[in-house]
Amino acid sequence: MIDREAEDIYKTLLESTRAIPWKINWETKAFEYIGPQIEELLGWSQDSWASAQDWIDRIHEDERQASALSCIELSDKGVDHEIDYRALTADGNYVWVRDVIHVIRENGMTKSLIGFIFDISERKAMEEALHQANKKLEQLSFQDGLTGVANWRLYDQTLGREWAHGMRNNSSLALVVIDIDNFKEYNDQFGHLLGDESLKKVAGALQKVVTRSTDLIARYGGEEFVLLLPDTGRDAALDIAERCRREILDLAIDHPASSAGKVLTISAGVCCMVPVAKLNRKSLFATADKMLYEAKLSGRNKVVCSWPQGMEKVKGR
Repeated sequence: MIDREAEDIYKTLLESTRAIPWKINWETKAFEYIGPQIEELLGWSQDSWASAQDWIDRIHEDERQASALSCIELSDKGVDHEIDYRALTADGNYVWVRDVIHVIRENGMTKSLIGFIFDISERKAMEEALHQANKKLEQLSFQDGLTGVANWRLYDQTLGREWAHGMRNNSSLALVVIDIDNFKEYNDQFGHLLGDESLKKVAGALQKVVTRSTDLIARYGGEEFVLLLPDTGRDAALDIAERCRREILDLAIDHPASSAGKVLTISAGVCCMVPVAKLNRKSLFATADKMLYEAKLSGRNKVVCSWPQGMEKVKGR
């Protein structure tokens, strides 16, 4: 009488908690018990949990095989364990749960499993929100705050990756270095607020030209931008730079103080290399920057490209 009373007390306590108790006979794989709270959480009635196969079938397919195999292996070894998975509800939705499983053994053999199912959907939602927040922070750390294009940090990382790619595949890597002509004079005349707006417009125009997912536009300082173009030859890179120059002209942003005309313009230097061990990746930028300097010396609003023979190829006006 005392044992029966104690059993009733334990059962009442178990069934009054949010944790859902259950027991499986390991030899028959049949459920010997599952708490009534399971119906409130998942919608399945107690008597619908007949065997371990019912448990397996109600695990999301993405976690089903790994969860079942892990449970079988650890249970056979007598190892207590925990499993997180999405459990199917009776109405076809899923709830994240955690199964905490204790293995009962006799004479070195597993006889039964006793466990508790916990609803961890709220925790998972918080983890996902935190993951997305961290992902957003990471994206922001690689993004120029004003123009929305990549910043110098992302450019440097991408250059390292694409330089290694070029060495492995013996493929060309092109770089376009862009500078807005007489931008200091523009800011002096119109103020930094309009200067910032013009930088945004320039970045947007450059993005219209560079559309491949492998290409990168980055702002690396003040009024300067770079275009990193993997698997791109000199002629193609020169044409892209020229299209950028024309896009900026088409913006028709007034710039009376410019020495290159009455609208905002850019100058660009282009370099293309096939990365090899004897070259330093910094030489790509150094050469493109030198071509930019030549474009400015020759009157601005021009594109100058480094050519194999050491000659400069110029486009503009």
